[in-house]
Amino acid sequence: MRERFWERYSLDEMTDEEWEVLCDGCGQCCLLKLEEEDTGQVAVLNVACELLDIASCQCSDYANRFAKVPGCTKLTPGMVGQLQWLPHSCAYRRVHEGRKLAAWHPLLSGDAQRMHRKGVSVRSFAIPQQQVPEEELEDHIIAILPID
Repeated sequence: MRERFWERYSLDEMTDEEWEVLCDGCGQCCLLKLEEEDTGQVAVLNVACELLDIASCQCSDYANRFAKVPGCTKLTPGMVGQLQWLPHSCAYRRVHEGRKLAAWHPLLSGDAQRMHRKGVSVRSFAIPQQQVPEEELEDHIIAILPID
């Protein structure tokens, strides 16, 4: 991996390995979202995808996630600027917007647990999808994002 690649290269210029390690591992992109069909407004839930291991904030079957969860979004460099639901803390979003990584990011801190201790990850509040009946999903909205 190239030294401090996130400061020297655009998302498009990163290698696959660099792209993967840039993820801060917060799990926020794995929270379920509901989109209002008429307006396009997106609501973020405190309900985690069925594959998210909430304790580690890692996908339990990363290699097969698209086959197992048809609605799973494949995040690409070209999509980062279009996904309003990516949190402002997201390393991909920060690099895309020309901002520095947060001090708690594992690439800077050398500590993958620091983000959890800072409360950035979903570890402290996410609920497994298996525990929430579909008809109760709207009861779990934690944010409604503004329409661009």
